[in-house]
Amino acid sequence: MPKLDVLNISGQKVSEIELNESIFGIEPNVPVMHEVVKNYLANQRQGTQSAKTRAEVRGGGRKPFRQKGTGNARQGTIRAPHYVGGGVAFAPKPRSYRYSLPKKVKRLGLFSALSAKVRDKEVIVIDEFALNSPKTKEMIKVLENLNVSGKKSLLVTCCKEDKVVNSASNIEGVSTSFVGQINVYEILNHDYFIVSKSAIEKFEEVYA
Repeated sequence: MPKLDVLNISGQKVSEIELNESIFGIEPNVPVMHEVVKNYLANQRQGTQSAKTRAEVRGGGRKPFRQKGTGNARQGTIRAPHYVGGGVAFAPKPRSYRYSLPKKVKRLGLFSALSAKVRDKEVIVIDEFALNSPKTKEMIKVLENLNVSGKKSLLVTCCKEDKVVNSASNIEGVSTSFVGQINVYEILNHDYFIVSKSAIEKFEEVYA
């Protein structure tokens, strides 16, 4: 089973934690992670794009010139797609891009992302985010102590903690999440996965 050091917010080792191998120690399945990320991004799309077809643009109620005798190709309307001001061919219309994946696929994608982070030594376990007050300055100091200052970092807690969220909200490249909200895209989109010890225990309680 993989083991990681548990640090305090000063960056000092306070203990060790043994991770569940079925969650944090599997062989990462790259195609599944790709499919889960693609699904997440598709579900974020608003699908509000719209353009007018030749039936919807204004004008073009008569033939621009007679059918025969001009030497030109026959035309029925000046609002056809090849005219300036004409409609759009195969115009996009509002639609939903949402689709679902099997639960087992999403779970395998999550386990693969977590295992990949552990394998690449990009997981930092904190005993707790013991902040005195929700201040950006305090969170910047914590990140400096962990040697991840200036890196894209995802801070994960057991449940939503307002102090952590408010302290990190103004730091560029730093995001926050909690066990019930975490997704594969967020994990892979950050350089470091900084997680509280209680969040690790919650992961193992929910998914083991």
